[in-house]
Amino acid sequence: MRSFVLLVAGCGLFAGAASAADTYTFDASHSQVRFTYNHLGFSNITGLIGEIEGELVYDAATPANSTVTATIPVGKIHTGVAKMDEHLYADDFFDVAKFPHATFVSTKVESAGEGKLKVTGDLTIHGVSKPVTLDVSLNAIGEHPMRKTAAIGFDATTTLSRSEFGVGKYTPAVGDSVAVSITVEANAKAK
Repeated sequence: MRSFVLLVAGCGLFAGAASAADTYTFDASHSQVRFTYNHLGFSNITGLIGEIEGELVYDAATPANSTVTATIPVGKIHTGVAKMDEHLYADDFFDVAKFPHATFVSTKVESAGEGKLKVTGDLTIHGVSKPVTLDVSLNAIGEHPMRKTAAIGFDATTTLSRSEFGVGKYTPAVGDSVAVSITVEANAKAK
């Protein structure tokens, strides 16, 4: 699901970690969306979408000023079963020929305790936009040990109803509820 985006901005709860609003760009090779849904009551299938692109503006002093945008290439879903992936790409589900990406754009960032945030935004999948709230945990913020530049990392979770986004084929036999887990590594944008 895309989104699933990511998404998470404001990891801004950590005053002193950044001087003002800092801008970070997602490292697409280290950012992923995982999703899990129930198949006919027998199994819980997991898929993965990599190569997420996005930008995070992070305000340590005022998390509410933080923002995040993300683009998720649903045409890169990988379940480990090629025929299943092809079916998910088809018009029964994501119809990637028409809708190759899902997007997330934050509308609100709130503190949810130490190292935690609630990030609300508009998630668009299959051409349908709905508000979604992500539960975000900051993994790390500081100098990237390889790049020697500022970096930030976080995980986020949410649960979606796929039918609300127009990808509800075969419900209720195939579960409508989709658990989404996002991990993002982002690097300071060059000034």
